[in-house]
Amino acid sequence: MAGLVGEFEVKMDAKGRFMFPSGLRKQLPPTAQRDFMLNKGFEDCLTLFPLHEWEKVSNKLSKMNLFKPKNRMFYRLFHQGAKLVSLDKAGRALIPVGHMERVGLNQEAMLIAYNDRIEIWDKSKYFEMIEGSMADFADLADEVMGDLENDNE
Repeated sequence: MAGLVGEFEVKMDAKGRFMFPSGLRKQLPPTAQRDFMLNKGFEDCLTLFPLHEWEKVSNKLSKMNLFKPKNRMFYRLFHQGAKLVSLDKAGRALIPVGHMERVGLNQEAMLIAYNDRIEIWDKSKYFEMIEGSMADFADLADEVMGDLENDNE
């Protein structure tokens, strides 16, 4: 997989279900289009990993030295609340109410796909975060990308 990309606006129904966007589903290999692992993201969002990508991340984390307190805490926090989510026959994903409440997810949501994961944001919180970060985007780009060598591929 070259990496997931895109922003997708979805509507959550009263039960916490949303229709998984077909444009996002098409980016996944056929074997990865149904089962996902849901957990809390690093900011005020949820993260949905295709199951095969979750397994890669979990494999890396399983190599952590759990005798170190910071490693144990990270491991706990990362896995806290993780839940298997499968699309139903209609192509909908169900987000448990507790997960929605944890990040303030309302009826209008944004799916933000990048690399190996999909973030699920409350729409208004997502755009607040983006707008609040845009003024620093050039500085961030310099800090994150400034040391990369030119790639002539």
